[in-house]
Amino acid sequence: MSTRPTECAEPQGFARRYRDVRDASRALTVSLSPEDCLVQSMPDASPAKWHLAHTSWFFETFLLCEFLSDYTPFDPAFAVLFNSYYVRVGERHTRAERGLLTRPSLDEVHAYRDHVDAGMARLIDTVPQERWVELVELGLQHEQQHQELILMDIQHAFSRNPIEPAYRAVPAGSLATDPAQWLEVPGGLHMIGAEGEGFTFDNEGPRHRVWLEPFALADRLVTNGEYQAFIADGGYRRPELWLSDGWSTCEAEGWSAPLYWREDSAGWTRFSLEGRGPLDPDAPALHMSYYEAEAYARWAGARLPTEAEWEVAARLGGLRQVDDVAWQWTASPYVGYPGFVASEDAVGEYNGKFMVNQFVLRGGSLATPAGHTRLTYRNFFPPAARWAFSGIRLARR
Repeated sequence: MSTRPTECAEPQGFARRYRDVRDASRALTVSLSPEDCLVQSMPDASPAKWHLAHTSWFFETFLLCEFLSDYTPFDPAFAVLFNSYYVRVGERHTRAERGLLTRPSLDEVHAYRDHVDAGMARLIDTVPQERWVELVELGLQHEQQHQELILMDIQHAFSRNPIEPAYRAVPAGSLATDPAQWLEVPGGLHMIGAEGEGFTFDNEGPRHRVWLEPFALADRLVTNGEYQAFIADGGYRRPELWLSDGWSTCEAEGWSAPLYWREDSAGWTRFSLEGRGPLDPDAPALHMSYYEAEAYARWAGARLPTEAEWEVAARLGGLRQVDDVAWQWTASPYVGYPGFVASEDAVGEYNGKFMVNQFVLRGGSLATPAGHTRLTYRNFFPPAARWAFSGIRLARR
């Protein structure tokens, strides 16, 4: 699945990197109770316990069962319970019912992770590197994706609790920002997509040419205060600003503000991983759907950038908040690049089969593990999704 060599050249480097990534997943859940780790607040989210188990299932299924002849699976039932969407691997437990898995317990899931980790240590130490190098790196990148999902999903779960508990007590660093400037980008023929050394997902290539007309990109994300002005101007009551499907969704869901926003007599507040607090007008606005982002851009007399525009502008430098605040919606549907072909084995189901009814987001977020993103990284969500750490960067012309 990786189209480039990994940076860890020696087995010892892989073993260290493997431990670091796996330890980071457990660290994200150490402050959570077993009850916290079981809850599933909506069908699109998953319990933290399931994330911990599924990432272990990946290593067990695609590496240990394939390359260690004497490996014994921890529990044969886990092959079904913690398969996500790999149809060619076998049966799967219904996604919307992952929160019903009271068994196995969280302690058993931790024991499962320990069992898999011991097997992976043996594999890395004894099996020739060329047999597993790309799959191990894919598994680690996959686990880092689930680390962000753990935070996304627990924030949503805690938001549904009437007492609105905080995941962490210490607020994140200040996100205050200066007035936006416009980065002018000349038109012409540009190259986008993955190249060079280091891991990339298959959907980041092949590298190819795109023609772009001259455009400009805002150097920072839209702020809460700017989005409040959209709301105050009737943004959620003006169908002329919305795509037809977006307006239908807005009406059906009763949207009147981004997810986690609330207005009362004291003003606007927002629920975050730090709990509920006053809305900071200078901080970047988060948790909007593609529909909301597109409507806001139209209201602002701008538009969303295409993913090619985003990548070209980001390579030029001069953009702020590229990958450390919010994934940024683009106007590009999630489809394969010219020449893209998914691999024929089971891991070929990782990205390719989702190339329909979704939009690309670029950048990274405050919840993305350090070092996980690249300028060619293509995240993707359905246009109505709001629980991701998503934001808006405007384009014009």
